[in-house]
Amino acid sequence: MTDLPRLHLNRQTVSLSLDTSLIQSVMLRDDPTELVLDYTRTMMACLLLNPAPAHALMIGLGGGSIPKYCHAHLPDTDITVVEINPDVIALRNDFMIPADDARFRILCDDGAAFVKNPPQRYDWIMVDGYDGKGLPEALCTRSFYQRCKAALTDDGLLILNLQADTAQCRQLTARLNKLFDGQVLMVESDEGGNEIIFAGSARTMSQSLQDFTARWDALAPVHRQTLAVCSTRVERALKKCPPIQTAQQPSL
Repeated sequence: MTDLPRLHLNRQTVSLSLDTSLIQSVMLRDDPTELVLDYTRTMMACLLLNPAPAHALMIGLGGGSIPKYCHAHLPDTDITVVEINPDVIALRNDFMIPADDARFRILCDDGAAFVKNPPQRYDWIMVDGYDGKGLPEALCTRSFYQRCKAALTDDGLLILNLQADTAQCRQLTARLNKLFDGQVLMVESDEGGNEIIFAGSARTMSQSLQDFTARWDALAPVHRQTLAVCSTRVERALKKCPPIQTAQQPSL
């Protein structure tokens, strides 16, 4: 049985919760594509790690904050959103989520099942598929993240929103560190309560650190505004990644 989404309305905002008082999405009525919650802005720091995604997969819709932002500000990115709860999808007009078109689609499907046989590989895979009880078990298993990794392009990124300071967060972070050979960034949301995980290849992380200033300078103004608070946290996390191991030459 799926959780019943709840709308919370006032003159300035539209918000979403799922069978709990915890607000999961917030939209400003006068600026529907602005990322209000810091955890969503932090997730968008993937722009500093893989700046020009051709294809993005998002597991979990909620109020559609990140899909809307990407649709508005990344015109060259093809976006697929997978949401298991049809009642959440039914609220897309309340959150001013754009209609499906040639480069944007919302599928009512199980994200864990979708990555078993994905139609293509993705530059970004974002996992933010919470229900009223938390991150479902199907989105926590080793096999799910193995399939996500297999569905990434060579320089692709896995981006995961977790509740900070929980056993689940510690378990999944350890699992991803093993799967991605330590190439995992942990960036805490400025508002607290959320840990954003970025996982990719050693080459991706190393190049991101090397080019960090140039990539920041190349960002569109809207992205600089979005990432202004979290960019330093991301750079610090990059510096903690283990360096690329180069094969030693045999001695003569």
